[in-house]
Amino acid sequence: MFQPIYRLMIELTNGKWSSQLLKKFARSRYSKHVVSRFAKAYRLNTEEMETELKDFPTLHELFVRKLKPDSRPIDLADDSVVSPVDAVIEDIGIIKESSEMEVKGKVYSVEEMLGDRETVEKYLNGVYMIFYLSPSHYHRIHSPVTGEVKRQWALGTKSYPVNKWGLKYGVSTLSKNYRMISEVKTDSGMVAIVKVGAMFVNSIETTHTGSHLQKGEEIAYFSFGSTIVLLFEKGCFEPSDTLHVPHHIKVGERVGLFKNE
Repeated sequence: MFQPIYRLMIELTNGKWSSQLLKKFARSRYSKHVVSRFAKAYRLNTEEMETELKDFPTLHELFVRKLKPDSRPIDLADDSVVSPVDAVIEDIGIIKESSEMEVKGKVYSVEEMLGDRETVEKYLNGVYMIFYLSPSHYHRIHSPVTGEVKRQWALGTKSYPVNKWGLKYGVSTLSKNYRMISEVKTDSGMVAIVKVGAMFVNSIETTHTGSHLQKGEEIAYFSFGSTIVLLFEKGCFEPSDTLHVPHHIKVGERVGLFKNE
């Protein structure tokens, strides 16, 4: 009973006008009045922010805040893969031969997520990891690996919630939401970085230029809480056995190792 009610409520509130209204307010000077209250409500760590709380001109600027240098040490081991975001790892698993992955008891099509069969082929039987960012998290995205971007594209338009309720009761949020996808070639294999837009605010802004990515460097940011999905080519990656979902993690912390066979 809860699922149809949940979906109806989201459809009624996640329209073009409500999204534009929230986006406009978050970027307006009027939103400055709620900056401190937002920071207090979500218990933001103001000590690590590059900008003092009183100096944020809008709520949007707080969402996309930068941190002080060295706030997020990067695991620099040659074979390590690091978290691209501050987030909660909601799931880790193997992509089935049918291109399906199961998250919170719900089955998602990786082929639909990536847009075509040819692209998904290399990831079948590989590992997937899902990182959920709440509105309280640091919203900037960093590269989890070192490598060359071979392809980048966007799919989808409207977005639905990507929190635990959205993953459980939503309509294929990870494979239908607006998303930007980057395929990166590393020395160990291919990695797809899927940046999934969240409800109301779809904005995913790219900050990286050029095709070479260095592990730990900033590559983009979300304008609101959202989700990152990492997909690894079959046989190239092993998640850390210390990760037990749900698992809170920060940018630069190790999530696993490449298999250099």
